[in-house]
Amino acid sequence: MTSSRRVVFIHSSNDMFGADRILLQVVDAAVAVGLEPEVWLPADVAAEPDALDARLRARGLAVRILPLPILRRRELRPLRLPGLLWRAVSTWARLVRSRPAIVYCVTSAALLAAPLARVAGVRKVILHNQEIWSGSEARVLGILARSCSSAVAISESARRSLLGPIAARSRTIVNAVPSHASPPPTPVTGTAAPLRFLVASRWNSWKGHATLLAAWDQLEPAPGVLTIVGSPPEVGIAVDVEALVAELRHPESVDVVGQVSDITSCIDASDYVIVPSDDPEPFGLVAIEAFSRCRAVIGTDGGGLAEVISHGVDGILVPLRDPDALAAALSGCSRERARTMGVAARATYLAKYSLERFSLEFEEFWRQETKQKERSVRI
Repeated sequence: MTSSRRVVFIHSSNDMFGADRILLQVVDAAVAVGLEPEVWLPADVAAEPDALDARLRARGLAVRILPLPILRRRELRPLRLPGLLWRAVSTWARLVRSRPAIVYCVTSAALLAAPLARVAGVRKVILHNQEIWSGSEARVLGILARSCSSAVAISESARRSLLGPIAARSRTIVNAVPSHASPPPTPVTGTAAPLRFLVASRWNSWKGHATLLAAWDQLEPAPGVLTIVGSPPEVGIAVDVEALVAELRHPESVDVVGQVSDITSCIDASDYVIVPSDDPEPFGLVAIEAFSRCRAVIGTDGGGLAEVISHGVDGILVPLRDPDALAAALSGCSRERARTMGVAARATYLAKYSLERFSLEFEEFWRQETKQKERSVRI
């Protein structure tokens, strides 16, 4: 028998990066309105001790690690397609047995679950679009998303990229981050100290590390100290950040920290946070994390970042894949400018990106979805 309150969340990773943290917030909002979440996570990725599954279990939520049909590029090769098909059939069988009221695809990579859920008799399937669709992939995703009853996008750029009927059944709820403690009102470094810059992301090739380091290497002397936080992705194309740094004229000006569990202290120790993505960011969560800590952001002018950053007010926008423009932006940075923009950044965060705002919007979303479900059952 179908449980009218059970929601199965199907996710494509088991980390604690952007989409994983947003899932926690979405699940918390579902619990707040009386829903019963169950989260299915993929078995093909390794999990750290404090990864998403541990955070979910600490909340008392049901979590299952399963062979899910996640749309990864490595799985779309002819020799691997039988395995993907087997995972699809087994997921369909589990949905038949589970009989949830709602299936929630946490990212577009989980969209193969949408038609499977429909065939399994699930009447409501929701997509959380955390990507910008493009090219041939967009057409495939648009076909799969025909099985979705509605979609939530993390930015207007992500929503506008949707193809097919789902575009008319979508809405935007922008991301949020909590503000754990009062941020330092000004950068903590003294006026005589070099400016400190931070870039924090997975070392995917499209995240712009090569562009940033090419820009950094143009400037003599270096504009300050650059701290690089992150690590290579488990899936996707990686860039060898450490090798790129070693090739710089002044590698001593760059500190490669690696992965950290919480970047708050790294943000607080910086004057500027840089998001140098080569491709348009669907959102850019680290940008609003920086805003919450009174830090200005230097980001590329595309996708969700262009929606978050007001150029010259709370940050600086530069063209995509343009090391010359990025170098010019870096050379124009100062501590006074960082201080002024940081105050504006905090105001932007409080007005648009607080966790309280996000929770209220998503709780209302869940209430609307539940009412729609109840009406469809009565009909």
